[in-house]
Amino acid sequence: MQRGSDRLSVRKDDEMKHELQGLLRSGHPTRVKEWQDPEPGADDDPEIASGAAPERGSVGPDAKLEVELARHLSRTAFPATRGELADALSERHASDRLVELVNRLPAKEEYRSAHEVVSTLARQA
Repeated sequence: MQRGSDRLSVRKDDEMKHELQGLLRSGHPTRVKEWQDPEPGADDDPEIASGAAPERGSVGPDAKLEVELARHLSRTAFPATRGELADALSERHASDRLVELVNRLPAKEEYRSAHEVVSTLARQA
């Protein structure tokens, strides 16, 4: 008996994969009854799945960089110095561009969050 963090049994997991197989192959909902299909997104919803940012300027280049840093660094990575952050990014297979940006940070400072890293990079530019 496995006592990991799995919420479902292997049998239930296989059953759910089988149920999703038609959706994954076809690319559209495959239910017979239309009322069971998920509701499509509204016209003004942001396109999160494609990675596109809203046009109204609410997400600027600094926010995109912060999201990219946060995607590769967990909370346990902070507080950290420039070298520790660069090592953590390399271990988590971050892009070379992101590692290069972190390597531009001052060496002796300690950073407590991705926001602090992005703020320091913005001040340098």
